[in-house]
Amino acid sequence: MLERDIDVASLGILVADVFGRPIDEWPQRGRLSLVREMGIGIGGCAANAGLDLVKLGLKVSVVGRVGDDGFALVVRQVLEDAGVDVSHIVTDPDVGTSGTMVMVHGDGERSFIHYPGANGRVRPSDVPDALLERSKVLLLAGALVMPGFDGEPAAEVLRRAREAGAITCLDTVWDATGTWMRLLGPMLRQADMFLPSIAEASELTDEVEPPRIAAKLMEYGPRVIALKQGEHGCYVRTPDEEISLPAYDIVPVDGTGAGDAFVAGFLRGHLAGWPLEETARFACATGAMATLAMGTTAGVGSLEATRAFMEATPLRAEA
Repeated sequence: MLERDIDVASLGILVADVFGRPIDEWPQRGRLSLVREMGIGIGGCAANAGLDLVKLGLKVSVVGRVGDDGFALVVRQVLEDAGVDVSHIVTDPDVGTSGTMVMVHGDGERSFIHYPGANGRVRPSDVPDALLERSKVLLLAGALVMPGFDGEPAAEVLRRAREAGAITCLDTVWDATGTWMRLLGPMLRQADMFLPSIAEASELTDEVEPPRIAAKLMEYGPRVIALKQGEHGCYVRTPDEEISLPAYDIVPVDGTGAGDAFVAGFLRGHLAGWPLEETARFACATGAMATLAMGTTAGVGSLEATRAFMEATPLRAEA
């Protein structure tokens, strides 16, 4: 068995983002609209979580596919400059790098136009056993938008990670195809932790209330369910504990990447062995900080900066 010198292997979608703000109306056909801010960066759950985890002091390897194009250069360079191991990112010359146009509304909410690209060609063979043996956690980030990998192929990788002694963590995105649990079920059975948004989890379970959602999801096997609830905080359940926490009282600038930051914060606390409530509170803080700057990861700070944010920022008054 190799030394576990990688805290988290972040496997999943890698995306080049082009974003603008504010965009509250779509321009008429053939017309031009102006925005105050525009930029290019990287996104995708695996990249976002990987960058956030490195900021929080962990060693991370990002795993996924990109094309042989300019967007791929951006993705690789940003990750490498931040200290992320990119040696397991596969270049696929037959397809473009995934890209997203992110339209940030004036209130911080976002709308997206997305090209799946190379993310749709991720394969189990892209994840070597040696990497799983070196990793404390395998995070599968961005399930349900990787055609050809979602479902049984992803479940196979999660199973291999468990056999190698890694903790398995699963996060989803909104499933525009409507397949939901048909694909996710096999993956959930191999996941130790599941951290979806409340909207995604509700679609998966046909339930509305967090306790009922979590109970239904735990029937598939995960021992930790953490529901991201945005401005309403989070709900976390294990076989022994049940926690509901309010969000921090902030004015968001851009909500892009907040869910991935929550996942990074939760894994940081879990790997440090913190109590569940402390871990969940820290995850809420990293998610909140992500919304305070444009882009997916710019708002996330170090461990020390996050703790300072927690001390200085009040919680929302519960209704």
